[in-house]
Amino acid sequence: MWSKAIGIDLGTTNSCAGIWKNGKVEIIPNDHGNRTTPSYVAFSRAGRAIGENARNQIFMNPSNTIYNIKRLIGRQFMDPEVQSDVKYWPFQVINKNGRPYIQVEYRGKIKQLSPVEILSMLLCKIKESAEIFLEESVRNVVIAGGPYFNYSQRQAIKEAAMIARLNVHQIFTGSEAAAVAYNFYNRVSKERNILVFDFGGGTLDISILAVEEGLLEVKATASNAHLGGEDFDKRIVNHFVFEFKRKFKKDLTTDKRALCRLRTACERAKCALSSHTQAFIEIDYLFEEIDFYTSLTRDKFVEINMALFRRIIKPVERALRDAKIDKSHIHEVVLVGGSTHIPEVQKIISKFFNGKELDKSINPDEAIAYGAALYAASLSGDCSEQLQDTLLIRVLPRSLCVEIGDGVMKSIIKRNSSIPKRKYKILSTDSDNASYLVLKVYEGERTRTKDNGLIYEFQLTGIPCAPRGVSWIEVCYDVDSRGNLYVCVTVLVSAVDKTHGRANKITIVEDDRYDRLLKEEFEQMLLNAEEYNAEDKKIPEKERARNRFERYLDNLRETLQDAVTWFNDNQDAESEEYECKREDTIKKISCEAEEFDD
Repeated sequence: MWSKAIGIDLGTTNSCAGIWKNGKVEIIPNDHGNRTTPSYVAFSRAGRAIGENARNQIFMNPSNTIYNIKRLIGRQFMDPEVQSDVKYWPFQVINKNGRPYIQVEYRGKIKQLSPVEILSMLLCKIKESAEIFLEESVRNVVIAGGPYFNYSQRQAIKEAAMIARLNVHQIFTGSEAAAVAYNFYNRVSKERNILVFDFGGGTLDISILAVEEGLLEVKATASNAHLGGEDFDKRIVNHFVFEFKRKFKKDLTTDKRALCRLRTACERAKCALSSHTQAFIEIDYLFEEIDFYTSLTRDKFVEINMALFRRIIKPVERALRDAKIDKSHIHEVVLVGGSTHIPEVQKIISKFFNGKELDKSINPDEAIAYGAALYAASLSGDCSEQLQDTLLIRVLPRSLCVEIGDGVMKSIIKRNSSIPKRKYKILSTDSDNASYLVLKVYEGERTRTKDNGLIYEFQLTGIPCAPRGVSWIEVCYDVDSRGNLYVCVTVLVSAVDKTHGRANKITIVEDDRYDRLLKEEFEQMLLNAEEYNAEDKKIPEKERARNRFERYLDNLRETLQDAVTWFNDNQDAESEEYECKREDTIKKISCEAEEFDD
């Protein structure tokens, strides 16, 4: 049991936070009073901006306004998906030790920031809003968002939270969080199979669950970590870049500011097409003082994005196959995420399920934050009666494997196995007189290690020298309910009776080559975060001082203007009148100066 916690929907495009309070979930408003916060961070000579303030300056400051950061966390610079995205972003992504870093100009200096550091700034902003709303400090969080992250991505989120001075108790998927929210508001007395279709700005996440009287058992999950509303926007932008070039013989891609304006207009048009059959794009002085007026029909939108629409069913089919459930046995299909507003998405899903009416009973834009907040309250030990009967049984998103020689994978715990889970595997040395063994732990489904993700690398020493295959090693993979993996390795006297050999001392050394921040990097980011926060606090003080001085100048200008007007209108005044007006003006100026000093 731990202290009060908030739930965070960490979205690619927008983020949202909630808290269980007064017997219900309350969505935490940001400093603009809005229920969602754009996942944007911007840098300039004046300072740093996060959320709405960052998104609003993108037209004037495109190279230093960062968004879609979730698509970079825990990835390598040369990942094909990273290379695909960088072509469309106005900010610069560079290769630093094989990892993507963002290069920005901040207060006149060039800075190179990791995705973890950018993400920590967004989490800091959410934390700050929560503390203002709750009037108390916030330390504990449950984070949901997007599909199941791989190990490196989960590690990156935890590190970002630590920099933001937050303790992450659980990271789980958006579809799981939405299922918790669905269960809370739609209590069912008999077992029903529900499929949660979470389609947001950057990811598509599917979970199939068996739900009965508060028990939610995840049967299978599937996802596409690189398919969402942002990808629809890209294709619309490409379409209109081509149209602009055809009409005006000009290449928009040479102007970042013009591209940002077009991207924003395309995103608005996409949203408008959810409720209208046609949307208009009207941008004055888009490029080289050329006005760009055009329109987009719903049919054209579907045509432009048909290749993407065809991809949305594949994760659904994979989840059904893994769960061993026929689609006719799915009782409810629950829609969450901003991209489920798109009529074509709803049409495709309903058609796949033989015309089934889709469940829209929970707010698609806030459902994940609701579920995360409910789960956070439950983990906090909240004794509210409404929270007592909810239990979520999760599954492992990816198979956990071991390399058994020549780059071949051997699965220890298969994907979609219920967790917690413990499995053992017997291995042997693959060379004569080997006194040590390098054991590599991977996650993934491919048969070759090079195609999967390395999690840990161990070196076992102290193995008795013997011919190949004589020395045996027992490996235990232990996954807890939070998805954490523990590996235990023991030398065996015999592979047959599995008697543990206590005489041999085994030293396990964890290699640091998988993707996590070095200690020095992490500590520097903590220092940077404190500096950024200190500088942010100076900005209101600076603004107050600037506003006070501006008011003083306005008052001074008004006083002097009044004196000048009187002087021009009283050219024949007596000397006493001039002297009286002069003293009155000096007195007013003195009073304004004293007021300014106070």
